Amino acid sequence: MKKFGFIIVLTALIMCGFCLKVSADNRTGEKQVASADKNKSSKGTTGKERISAEEKDSALNLKTGNRGLEILESLEGPSINIKSYSDKEDWDEEDNENEHARRRSRFRGHWSGIELGVNNYLASDKSFSMPANIDYMTLHSSKSTNFNINFVQLSLGLARHFGFVTGLSLNWNNYRFDGNNSIQKGPDGIIEELDPGFKLEKSKLATLFLTLPLMLEIQIPVDNNRLHIAAGPIGALKLGSHTKMVFDDGHAVKSWGDFSLNMLRYGATARVGYGNFQLFGTYYATPLFQTGKGPAGNDLYPFEIGVALVFNN
Repeated sequence: MKKFGFIIVLTALIMCGFCLKVSADNRTGEKQVASADKNKSSKGTTGKERISAEEKDSALNLKTGNRGLEILESLEGPSINIKSYSDKEDWDEEDNENEHARRRSRFRGHWSGIELGVNNYLASDKSFSMPANIDYMTLHSSKSTNFNINFVQLSLGLARHFGFVTGLSLNWNNYRFDGNNSIQKGPDGIIEELDPGFKLEKSKLATLFLTLPLMLEIQIPVDNNRLHIAAGPIGALKLGSHTKMVFDDGHAVKSWGDFSLNMLRYGATARVGYGNFQLFGTYYATPLFQTGKGPAGNDLYPFEIGVALVFNN
């Protein structure tokens, strides 16, 4: 089917070339002398294919994709030569620049979408176990979840399958405490345990951040889709935070405050996926709480892992 379309396009261009030549001969009635400074050429793009027609001396060259025809005029009449051009052959310097720009503009990263995962934090010694004096900060890992909406994306292609990706995201984190406790901000700003005095069904610290990543993404074509790998730094701005306690009788108490949380934080994020699905992980080098104001003065380093569904593939 592609060959048939190629033949039709070339035939149309040939007919147009001959018609123009005959018309010019009839009007002038004189023999035209070709020269290097009077060569005619035209180039265009249709869909994903480039088409070039060039009249030079006694030859008419037609190109589309990596195929072409060369028509030579002689005393014995026109002769046709079919050529195949290498994929790496340059049309000219300007065409190369345009082609590179076109390929870069087609790069589209994988960021916009929704993410669901679990979050936790590491102690100052980078272990999951909390020191004995802040055991109340131990989390129920499977119920400490995060939810992200990546709603803005910007892709900057360096090549067809390689470039930078950035955007904005709303990042909700729920740190579900494992013990029958909550936390509060002490008079000196240091986080301390809060004893509710009654049996709790659940208790958590919830945060909301606006995040901004800058990732370098590589895409590897596989079958009819792409495997993509991306990694880079990420920053976040705190928008809100609160604690919530739910008692056995269903009564809930929610307390809003800053809880000495860091307003800004930064870290690294990485993701790998295929098609519209991803696995992601993010680690923050900035402590969850302000330095010296964490539980008993301890620094806790948050991280999250999960799965994502991207919308832009």
